[in-house]
Amino acid sequence: MRKMVAGKLHGIHITEANLNYHGSITLDPAHCEEAGILPMEFVEIWNKNSGERISTYVIFGERHSRCCILNGAAARTCQPGDQIIVCNSVYLDEQKITFLKPRVLTFDKTNRVCDRLSYSVTLGENGYIFAILDESNQPLAIPALVSPA
Repeated sequence: MRKMVAGKLHGIHITEANLNYHGSITLDPAHCEEAGILPMEFVEIWNKNSGERISTYVIFGERHSRCCILNGAAARTCQPGDQIIVCNSVYLDEQKITFLKPRVLTFDKTNRVCDRLSYSVTLGENGYIFAILDESNQPLAIPALVSPA
């Protein structure tokens, strides 16, 4: 079994940091449901502003509020306005990786969804092929790695 990405809220902005609350992250249930994130599920949080990485569990806030609130000790790792990535995961047999289609939402500064993407892995002649797909399941261009000359 390997730990794989199951869903992501990519670039969502912190709306509040509440130190005087039980530890967790409060998220809009509508965002979570689209990305496949459950209440009480443990998630990884990566702060794009500071590089800080933490793990905590999800609680649902008010539906359609676009909230993203870090609570308790987690509140010390981010400031309102910081852009973060919230990622859940699943343990999966490697042979089933081609069945996994993680859902990824991207956000604007007001936490409105900008893009609805998914990840896809297929098996080709030379191994695994990774793709990022848009809402219509069309591949997006993935920037190629440029090797130094």
